[in-house]
Amino acid sequence: MTNEELAPVTEHLIDNIDQGRFELYRDEDLAGWLYYTHLKPNRFALRHTEVEASHRGQRVGSALVVRVLDEIRTRGGTITAICPFVAEFLSRTTSYIDLVDARHPGYPDRAAAEAALAQAGG
Repeated sequence: MTNEELAPVTEHLIDNIDQGRFELYRDEDLAGWLYYTHLKPNRFALRHTEVEASHRGQRVGSALVVRVLDEIRTRGGTITAICPFVAEFLSRTTSYIDLVDARHPGYPDRAAAEAALAQAGG
């Protein structure tokens, strides 16, 4: 292993309110982002996750979703899972079930989310 491979990766999450997205930075590089809509009273509709091409295959998507969910938890918020990636993530864990909005949960898994997006033309 080289020294670069052994060096710890520094990550931080930014809430870019102007763009309506959470951004995950790794070693000061924008690695991925998750678009959201902040709804009343404190619900976040998680709409779309993207990972920068240079960071694909490095588990950035999962790291991003975990950080976003942890951030929403600290804010006392709830979520509605619209993004297929987020829906898939949530379908594989119970760690964040308390965040899912009871009245507006979103989609239960990736297949349901993708089918709804296809039907809507998105």
